[in-house]
Amino acid sequence: MKSSRLKILHIAPINTSGVPGQMVLTERKLGFESRLLTLFHDDRNYYRDICLELPFIDFRVTKWIKKYVSSPDKLVVSNTAKKPARIPIEWHPYSTAEKILVKVRDVFWIPRVQCAIRKYKLDRFDVFQLDGGLGLYRNSRFIRQMKAQGKKIICCYTGSDLRTRGVIPAIDRLSDLNVTVEYDHLLLHPKISHIFFPFNAENFSAHQPSGGKIRIGHAPTNRAAKGSDTILSILDLLKKEIDFQIVLIQNLSYSQAIKLKQTCDIFIDQIGDLGYGINSLEALAMGIPCCSCLAKGFERQYTDHPFVVIDKDNMYEKVKQLLQSPQRRKEIGARGRLWVRKFHNAENVVQKIHRLAGLEEL
Repeated sequence: MKSSRLKILHIAPINTSGVPGQMVLTERKLGFESRLLTLFHDDRNYYRDICLELPFIDFRVTKWIKKYVSSPDKLVVSNTAKKPARIPIEWHPYSTAEKILVKVRDVFWIPRVQCAIRKYKLDRFDVFQLDGGLGLYRNSRFIRQMKAQGKKIICCYTGSDLRTRGVIPAIDRLSDLNVTVEYDHLLLHPKISHIFFPFNAENFSAHQPSGGKIRIGHAPTNRAAKGSDTILSILDLLKKEIDFQIVLIQNLSYSQAIKLKQTCDIFIDQIGDLGYGINSLEALAMGIPCCSCLAKGFERQYTDHPFVVIDKDNMYEKVKQLLQSPQRRKEIGARGRLWVRKFHNAENVVQKIHRLAGLEEL
């Protein structure tokens, strides 16, 4: 079988930041038969393929119950790097109640999942990429069945999954390859490779300065993870010295958020230990100078990056310099557009995963 005819199924809770969907679309462009299966709907309207709309996940009552039955450590998202006693962190039921509830949920899902397996012939795929490290059930039974049939299993970690939840032990043992788009994850798993976010920068047009009041954008999807309270307090202090407008991009659909970001002259992603995210890439693709922290070791490996590297101590001065120099903003913005197209090219990213997984040999 030629590798370009392989059937690849991506399984993800949602199309996280559009990353799984971008990989699927890129694989199709490269000649693969690729599908994306998500467990529930994402209101931000990223690309959608097969969605199971499973209950008891993104549900108000479920979130309330988790506060009482799940580990408090796994419910807290922060912008600081963890130093766990054990690597990788593993997910196990925190309490008897959580163990029972997860088992009941898996049983409740069986009819809908089995129907999808038959309808979409999910068991006929050759490669299963778990974007987030989860299968269709928490007990991993579907993935175990596929592995027993000789199918290739890839785990791609895309967010806080390794930092907070950790790996699902059964799936971690079955995985043929682990990759991550988060550089700090290299310290959280003994067998994992870093890849760049797959990103199509060609979809974004260059920002054109309005000539009016300078606009600084920030998209606080999760304030704790991005250090938003500190960022906004520093910007408020800076406004006392220089007049500019703060543009908060939140609670919007993806298309609305992109339109608003396009109006910004400077973008601030996050501070802390965890590095830049998809928001930075969108800003860079628009030629908007981007301020962000970088994960430990990233700057040493990728010395030509275009980021204005900030922390809580230097952010005031670095943003002030950008505000005072239109030429500096223009130069950094132009360099950012070139960099994101080179390093985050989706085809290069997907081909690297396939090469690491040995798919070219199948």
